[in-house]
Amino acid sequence: MASLMTSCFFSNPRLGYYQYRHQTQLRIRASSSSSAAPGVHLNTLQSAIDKKDSNAVKEALDQLREEGWAKRWSSQPYVSRRTTSLRELTNLGMKNAENLAIPSVRNDAAFLVTVVGTTSVLGVLTGQLPGDWGFFVPYLIGSISLVVLAVGSISPGLLQAAIGGFSTIFPDYQERIARHEAAHFLIAYLLGFPVLDYSLDIGKEHVNLIDEKMQKLIYSGQLDTKELDRIAVVAMAGLAAEGLQYDKVVGQSADLLTLQRLINRTKPQLSKEQQQNLTRWAVLFSGSLIKNNNAIHEALVGAMSNKATVLECIQAIENAA
Repeated sequence: MASLMTSCFFSNPRLGYYQYRHQTQLRIRASSSSSAAPGVHLNTLQSAIDKKDSNAVKEALDQLREEGWAKRWSSQPYVSRRTTSLRELTNLGMKNAENLAIPSVRNDAAFLVTVVGTTSVLGVLTGQLPGDWGFFVPYLIGSISLVVLAVGSISPGLLQAAIGGFSTIFPDYQERIARHEAAHFLIAYLLGFPVLDYSLDIGKEHVNLIDEKMQKLIYSGQLDTKELDRIAVVAMAGLAAEGLQYDKVVGQSADLLTLQRLINRTKPQLSKEQQQNLTRWAVLFSGSLIKNNNAIHEALVGAMSNKATVLECIQAIENAA
């Protein structure tokens, strides 16, 4: 996730850009339930999205819902936190529920092991070169590992970008990004948060949602527990989507960090036990929504993978069977 000073971004910095290949090309079109009248209002919605006007987007979607088209918009407005156990997460289908909120180092470790292993092998091989070459070349190659570690200390973002690019070697890389970001988008939409933008570009993966009321609460450090619960569900959606599909969750670090920042701006302050329960409950709640709306989530994965516009993503949600 990126900065919360102007908007909320839900992203996955440990994974980079990809183009998710589908066996069939997704075709986004208005369904038979989209009459001529709602079609006219889609122009209003598109205009609001283009202007990045969150209030106008909400008004347009509210109007479309009244006219019978945007039936899934804000269809889950009420959330209520409760005590949640790991067993409930396991019963929902979360794999390795006890490790869901532990940041993964899979990509980092694989990158560093590859760098050290490759430079070590090259160092041994080049050590067989004749004369001074057999001394200086292995020395220079060996210093690459030290340079990588130095870059990580001085400029973590640069190292993270390199790790993100390297992560494409994993066969599950492409699908993870799609499921993670589509989950943020879908849950935000179901809870009534207007999505204004998203990106799958390397180092810039995010779903951008803006709610002016919540922004003011965040700025003032007066975010109440009710609003925190709603935004926590959106924040944990990507983690939940990965947890339902894979044995290990890779892209949760930034999501957990943003949730912690939100918790820190909440009044009254939550205890460590309450924070832990909030995280667990938010994963359960968002995971349940994703599982109950699996066909919609899959449709949105396809739309975002094919670089659909925000409006086309909304259409994919509303037109999914």
